[in-house]
Amino acid sequence: MAPDPSSPPVLFDRALLRARQSRAAGRGPVTFLLDRVAEDMVDRVAAVLRDFGRAADVGTPGDQVRRALTPRLGEIAAVALPDDERTPLTLEPASLGLAISALALQFVNDLPGVLAQIRRALKPDGLLLAATLGGDTLTELRQSFAAAEAELEGGLSPRVAPFADLRDLGALLQRAGFALPVTDVDRVVVRYGDAFGLMDDIRRMGATNVLTERRRTPLRRATLLRMAQIYRERFADPDGRIRATFDIVWLSGWAPHESQQKPLKPGSAKASLEAAVKGRAPPSPGGGGSTRMK
Repeated sequence: MAPDPSSPPVLFDRALLRARQSRAAGRGPVTFLLDRVAEDMVDRVAAVLRDFGRAADVGTPGDQVRRALTPRLGEIAAVALPDDERTPLTLEPASLGLAISALALQFVNDLPGVLAQIRRALKPDGLLLAATLGGDTLTELRQSFAAAEAELEGGLSPRVAPFADLRDLGALLQRAGFALPVTDVDRVVVRYGDAFGLMDDIRRMGATNVLTERRRTPLRRATLLRMAQIYRERFADPDGRIRATFDIVWLSGWAPHESQQKPLKPGSAKASLEAAVKGRAPPSPGGGGSTRMK
């Protein structure tokens, strides 16, 4: 059967992703990113002073985020992201006060469709709070692989998944019908002894290459060694340890409700923009950040 031209492109092999996540769980998963998201999720939920009622976790690998939120929210339903994204999520319309998702949406082929389904599952004034990898995540690894393959193999192959940037994700929230959408970035820089330590952590996250257009032949040893050399040349600190960037993009949006604040009508402002910004320094980029050593 020919593919439906109206369907989104299939970038990720989700069955392979599930298999690799299962294998990583069996080996002993690396969870420092999920642990960080769980801690931040607790703080962000606590900042909303209301009773959410029924809550669901959409696609988060593992259960540490749900366990962290249980004292505040009670039981949280786990909702899987289907491998075949033509299958709807198991969510009833207008049934949730809160939907959360942690480090899962970056591997969704039809992200607009999934966000729209979550939006329909929220009650009026229900909240979506999600964290996904985006921005410059693993940019150092991507650049190092590209340089090594161009030098030794005369061409590039997709080794690191593409990640959406902050503005695109904010636009997707609006497209899905969320009110008051907000996005911000938490940049985590992790330091490793070498590129092989980073790649081992990625395997134990269940997050190795699941692109459908990935090269099926084994990676040449010479290319791998050259990649590690380039990585150290370009992205090492003075002590010789290399840096790896993980951008955790936070998304929040509300199901529309008449009680929510509305944007002002054009021309209704009481003060000029010039007066509002005069004498103020430009705002710093959103989100915090930290450095971690491995």
